[in-house]
Amino acid sequence: FQCTEFISDGTEFLREKVRINIVDDVFFLCQYPREQPDCLVDLPVQFSFSWTPQSSLLSIHSQFLAALESLKEFWDVLDEIDDKTWVLEPEKPTRSSTRRRIAIGSSISLNIEIDPRHPTMLPECYFLGADHVVNPLKIKLNSNIHMWNPENSLLKNLKEILEVDFPSREALEKSDFSMDCGICYAYRLDGAIPDQVCDDSHCGQSFHQVCLYEWLRGLPSSRQSFNVIFGECPYCSKQITLKISTKKI
Repeated sequence: FQCTEFISDGTEFLREKVRINIVDDVFFLCQYPREQPDCLVDLPVQFSFSWTPQSSLLSIHSQFLAALESLKEFWDVLDEIDDKTWVLEPEKPTRSSTRRRIAIGSSISLNIEIDPRHPTMLPECYFLGADHVVNPLKIKLNSNIHMWNPENSLLKNLKEILEVDFPSREALEKSDFSMDCGICYAYRLDGAIPDQVCDDSHCGQSFHQVCLYEWLRGLPSSRQSFNVIFGECPYCSKQITLKISTKKI
């Protein structure tokens, strides 16, 4: 089947049984127009569209553009974060990514998960760093959470409730926050960056979770309770704790 419909607005049209590329988004159509097309798109939410045998490719296109418009505020929020902070992960975020790990200091970062439908609401927050650095920020978050104002930008709210100024891209380089793993001596390992930190205030060395896991497993003095391993830090020999995540190990 060859489609003769033309789609504008920068859409690239390929006549390979019916295949449409919209930016990085691909629509595959089978048994068009009797069956509803399968659409593969790079969006943070499911793309649902209405379809009848009388529908056209232009109909899908217009519904897709409407979906893009509904996500504009979400992408504006992420663009501000990407432009004004040092994002450690993901290294190359796609338009479907809802997560950002933002540098706060040399040994602490904030992981946020943003709701695409409510991008200015308080996101899921998870701090990564040593307890003596993380705990004060957790206290501020819990104490100031009532100050969150959905009318303000997400970044402004985070600054106010955490009482921090995120490191500026103009004043610092990403390497200032890129601490290599103390075991493999690399920063990025299979796409992951160090996310485990020694809690000792005089140490603070970072490790990849998988590296620390293998290190602790090889120590005779290490012990495990359920999904938590207790052992010695490879650098300072003080106690270090690793909560095992099956998604990462």
